[in-house]
Amino acid sequence: MDRFRAIATFVKVVETGSFAGAAQRLAVSVSAVSRLVADLEAHLGSRLLNRTTRRLSLTEAGRRFHEHGVQLLADLDEAEASASAEAVVPRGTLRVTCGTTFGNAHLVGAVAAFMVKYPDVRFEVELSDRMVDLVDEGFDAAVRIGGSPASNLVGRRIGSSALVCCAAPAYLARHGTPRVPDDLTRHRCLLYQYATQRDVWTFVGAGGTTWRVRVAGPVVANNGSFLAALARDGAGITYEPDFAVGPDVRAGRLVPILRDFPPPGAPIHVMYPSRRHLSAKVRAFAQFLSEHFATSQWALDAPSPPPSTGARMRAARASASGRKRK
Repeated sequence: MDRFRAIATFVKVVETGSFAGAAQRLAVSVSAVSRLVADLEAHLGSRLLNRTTRRLSLTEAGRRFHEHGVQLLADLDEAEASASAEAVVPRGTLRVTCGTTFGNAHLVGAVAAFMVKYPDVRFEVELSDRMVDLVDEGFDAAVRIGGSPASNLVGRRIGSSALVCCAAPAYLARHGTPRVPDDLTRHRCLLYQYATQRDVWTFVGAGGTTWRVRVAGPVVANNGSFLAALARDGAGITYEPDFAVGPDVRAGRLVPILRDFPPPGAPIHVMYPSRRHLSAKVRAFAQFLSEHFATSQWALDAPSPPPSTGARMRAARASASGRKRK
């Protein structure tokens, strides 16, 4: 048995979640993948995967072996890159995960700029608001808002975000404007599913006094953009990061409230599995993000970004069309 090939195949099965997915990625047959994993389990004398008709899952031994396998493959990649003088030239596929709202609004621009600087790097990006397990799912890096790195991850701070409690002018006209945090208990609040405590909103008053208010409302959602849109339409009060509600606040579609009681800020990190030798592509990406976001692009007092090329072209076509109709 080719142990290295078997380990690489097993890691790919875990990454894709199926034998068929691994076979497609590796350009081999499903039977070849199944045989290599079975041979590896026989060699180790331990079952690595629980197989059912619906899904695969790691055994405890499989989880430990997968972590070591990912490390082994990463170290080998770096050794090969170093031997061929590629250690200073980022290349290969970079698998990155990020929250949907921040990803669509800001990470997309950073990735586009990074690819111009490093054309040999390819990206596989998953935008998801769930907490992705980088090691188990085979990701190289994650951009995360708030919290601290897990024990098996390294985190590099690339920026910070401020939470904003806000509502549409129409909602405030109908229901009144909260003056102190406790007033929120009488309002329709829009809750974020993945918050550590989705029904408790935190504020900081004069002298550093902390207010923790238990809130309730008609909607719980797992996406910040959705909640911001609901608030914009007058459905309730939202408690969202500035990068999610900034454009609406600057345009007057949402109005910040309780400004004398600002919520605590949240750091933004790029996180990656802890390794002694970090690959060139991950190292370059982390450094690039820290420079790209050195100045906050999403703060409420930041200038609105210039329109994209596509937006300018659409505006020009609309203007030309209007002149023709005249």
